[in-house]
Amino acid sequence: MAMEAVAEGLWSLAEKFEEGKCIAQAVKCLEALCQSHVSFLPILEVKTRLRIATLLLNHSDNVTHAKNHLERAQLLLKQIPSCFELKCRAYSLLSRCYHLVGTIPPQKQTLKKGLELAMAAGEGESAMLWACNFNLQLANALTTEGDFRSAIRSLESGSSLASKTGRLDLEMVFATSMLHVHLMQWEDTSLVQQAVVKCDEIWDSMSSDQRKACFGLHLYNELLHTFYALRICDYKQASLHVEVLDTALKDRLPSETSATAVEQACTSHEAHIDGQFPGCQSNMSKNFNAIFITSFELGPAPLGGEWLPKGAVSILVDLMAVMCARPKGLFEQCSKRLISGLSRAQDDLQKLGITTAATEVDLQHWAIWVSGVYLILLLQLLENKVIIDLTRTEFAEAQKSLIELLDWFNRFPTILQGCETTIQMLLGHYAHSLGCFNEASLHFQEAARLTESKGMQAMCEIYAAISYICIGDADSSSLALDLIGPIYRGVDSYVGLREKTGVWFTAGLLQMKQHNLQEARTRLSHGLTLTHKQWGNIQLVSQYLMVLGSSALALHDTGQAQDILRSSLTLAKTLHDVPTQIGVLSELTALYRELGDTSKELENFEYEARKGEDLRNRIKAAEVSEHHHTLLKFGV
Repeated sequence: MAMEAVAEGLWSLAEKFEEGKCIAQAVKCLEALCQSHVSFLPILEVKTRLRIATLLLNHSDNVTHAKNHLERAQLLLKQIPSCFELKCRAYSLLSRCYHLVGTIPPQKQTLKKGLELAMAAGEGESAMLWACNFNLQLANALTTEGDFRSAIRSLESGSSLASKTGRLDLEMVFATSMLHVHLMQWEDTSLVQQAVVKCDEIWDSMSSDQRKACFGLHLYNELLHTFYALRICDYKQASLHVEVLDTALKDRLPSETSATAVEQACTSHEAHIDGQFPGCQSNMSKNFNAIFITSFELGPAPLGGEWLPKGAVSILVDLMAVMCARPKGLFEQCSKRLISGLSRAQDDLQKLGITTAATEVDLQHWAIWVSGVYLILLLQLLENKVIIDLTRTEFAEAQKSLIELLDWFNRFPTILQGCETTIQMLLGHYAHSLGCFNEASLHFQEAARLTESKGMQAMCEIYAAISYICIGDADSSSLALDLIGPIYRGVDSYVGLREKTGVWFTAGLLQMKQHNLQEARTRLSHGLTLTHKQWGNIQLVSQYLMVLGSSALALHDTGQAQDILRSSLTLAKTLHDVPTQIGVLSELTALYRELGDTSKELENFEYEARKGEDLRNRIKAAEVSEHHHTLLKFGV
């Protein structure tokens, strides 16, 4: 009894330290129990070790130490016939450790044991909640391995259990998780659509109070719907979801500012006392894992749900806003969101100890996933910035962003391996914009080789074909036809509008090169209708109009050619797209010459010359940069 009183005293003291955010001291109190020479009841030691592990996982980066406590607790639990809740907690926490250190096989084995235990415990609410938890974690592990079908099966099992509990919030967790996996896999469009409808049905059936209590789930659902809308190029619907997300975050996050300030103050205190206590030698002020304390919970306990930190969610919403606004040419709006997102991403990376000098080898293995969240978001923001800079003919700015992007990639090659296709595609766009069409085609084809995505491969080959067309000789045109032919024949098999509008544009260009003007107009008109009505990509609309205006002029339909070319020029000016402006002005000069309007021909020619000089100066400035050849040769 005396020893139990000592244990209760140390537990109480640890609780006070935890309430005061003195985590290292709380851990020291609890570890004093485990290190005592006096034997305690096994269940008391188990509870103590589980509590230590929870503190370490939530407030430090010492995953290995937490895992050691959990493995010891499991050995003790084998000697105890009951203790269902404790055993489930141990399995769940140990799975979390394996996830953080990236060892998926033992994580799956642990989760399957936990699932067997929960399923054998009957149909009580606690047993079903734990079974749901293990199914959800198992689906996450399987998704990490790329085993999407098994992940779906695990989520379906969890969904079936959730429906038996009668909890709509739990059903919604599994519905959104299944939508997430379907979006990642996207083998069958009808299955993705069904998953979207299922989420809508469950969410709509929840009461207003239930929805308010599920804020993290609300954000998750809205983001998934945004991804879906962007994938099918429904930018209007995607923009509506971004507005909902902006409003939700604006209403929620300011009220948490004071709490964040308290946490930061406590972090400073921890930095002072850190290293004074056994088991807490890791630097708690550079905490890779505890950042998830400020994540938005997806489901009820014990699920919680492993999701993004609040800071990453805000960055992701900035990114989605840019992706919605960029095709419309709303570059000022994009610029504000890019500045916001990049600043947040860089700040959070610095908080995680990732500076401009840090490399992948400086990170422990378990820190890779946490850091990767921010690094991937950072690269996607830079990707959009590069595209906007190239569209606006700001080659120097595009160079800076590309060099920064390559610097991150070179320092974190494992984390950012999945971004290699995007990098090669961006380098192709850079080379093409500067008139280096041979280099551009190489980058685009390398990008196509690196990706397993059918849609991405198609876009890379479409871009490569356009570069070949721009080279202008017969052999290059033949290469372009070889690339575009299979995509054109299978155009209806593609999900998004990018592939369809891209292939119609390129096929129209090839028909123009072969002087099949009527067929060119048919293909271009069809593509323009798709682009204008369903996508709204202003730059592509402008380029479609330029080529259609050229074909009308070649057919001596000067009235239609003039109207089309003027519309194209207006859009190109809005985007500050100098190359397209020059192309349109060249066609207008030829038009006025055919009409015999010498005055307008001369005026237009002089304007075209000024724009040409401007473009040449911009290209020359980029070419003399020390980074130009590095960018052209990278990876090819």
